[in-house]
Amino acid sequence: MHTTLWKKLKIALLGAVAALLVLGAAGWLYATGFELDGLPPADPASRPADLAFVRDGVREPRGRVLAVVTSTAMIGNSSKKAGFELTELSRAYYVFVANGYEVDIASPRGGKPPMQLDDGLVAADHAFLNDPQAQRKLEGSLPLAQVDPSRYAAVYFVGGKGTMFDFPDDADIQRIVRTVHDGGGVVGAVCHGPAALLNVRLADGRRLIDGKRLTGFTNAEELFLLKDARQLFPYLLQDRLSEHGASFVEGPLYLDNTVVDRRLVTGQNPWSTWSVAEAMITALGHAPVAREPTGEEIGVELLGVYHRQGSSEATRAKSPMADRRLVLMHALVAGMQGRWRDAYHFQRLARP
Repeated sequence: MHTTLWKKLKIALLGAVAALLVLGAAGWLYATGFELDGLPPADPASRPADLAFVRDGVREPRGRVLAVVTSTAMIGNSSKKAGFELTELSRAYYVFVANGYEVDIASPRGGKPPMQLDDGLVAADHAFLNDPQAQRKLEGSLPLAQVDPSRYAAVYFVGGKGTMFDFPDDADIQRIVRTVHDGGGVVGAVCHGPAALLNVRLADGRRLIDGKRLTGFTNAEELFLLKDARQLFPYLLQDRLSEHGASFVEGPLYLDNTVVDRRLVTGQNPWSTWSVAEAMITALGHAPVAREPTGEEIGVELLGVYHRQGSSEATRAKSPMADRRLVLMHALVAGMQGRWRDAYHFQRLARP
């Protein structure tokens, strides 16, 4: 999802730069004023031992978490790629590990699942790619049919567009979720991952999500990225979750929105991944291990302050640690949607 959004916005940014070039020196000074080149990227050589919250995390084993990814590589009969989102797996994976949980990775078909590699990777994402144990688990993901759900304290559904196709009607997903939930465990999902919950029924025949507060990738987010989403997908996730009895909680576009309803934890989009995983740890009865927030998270929170409290409070909350690229990205999104007031304030927040 990061990748699709960044590609769309890069095209818009190129158009904006071209317009600025026409305006001459003033435009050049405006564009360079963001000083984005001064923001260091994450080290591609990062390893788990480089992640302080993992290195200093819980040592005693607390149990196991099952992370489930899609096996679907393409969006329906189109030429558009699906698969699972790396960032929605890697970041949650290390939160679970840091808090004392062994993580197994499973998929409907088993084996190596199709992955979407995003732009804007952070240290935890690179660490996952450089982690031999994590890569062995991913490349040899467990077929869901072979999973014994009684072994797990929690199950976590990773997002990615492929989930819209192979998660909702998977009998093994329904079996696993029902067993974990009825056994007192925690069920979590992020972005498109809540598609796994659509048809899960409890022992009394009711849908798990009936009457539950939850969230997932919204119609607005989906249609901004894919104008033809209603034709590409068999349904839109927000619509279908609501149709199946859920009380859907919609937050601002592409910002962290995590909803907890007892032992059900859901997140709206990839930027909710950290908070979903840590809320799952809380629901499991533990205080999450302290972790230094990423620049991306600080930028997301800054924009959250803007939406909750207005531009003045957001200006006071500005931090040099915020990922200004992300804030500028939101300015571009707002501009493309004609939300000129938001676009103006966001570009001001993106300046050092």
